[in-house]
Amino acid sequence: MKFEPGRIVSTPGALRAIEEAGENPASLLARHLAGDWGELDPEDIKENEFSLVHGFRLLSAYRLRSGIKIWIITEADRSATTFLLPEEY
Repeated sequence: MKFEPGRIVSTPGALRAIEEAGENPASLLARHLAGDWGELDPEDIKENEFSLVHGFRLLSAYRLRSGIKIWIITEADRSATTFLLPEEY
């Protein structure tokens, strides 16, 4: 684990999408906490690596088996980590 997640929460839309895809949110969270940022472009990956060191917000993006994309965002102060759909941002 590269950082503490703080309180873990989810929007109803993200939770529904994860459940409908038959995925385990704990496995997605584990990837995020390990620094596997998922489907980010190289610039966003570089930003996350910088953010790890300097205490800024962290973003991961994963595509579920259903094809729906899920974001996981950890706040800069590491107080909370949120599962959400990109359109809910």
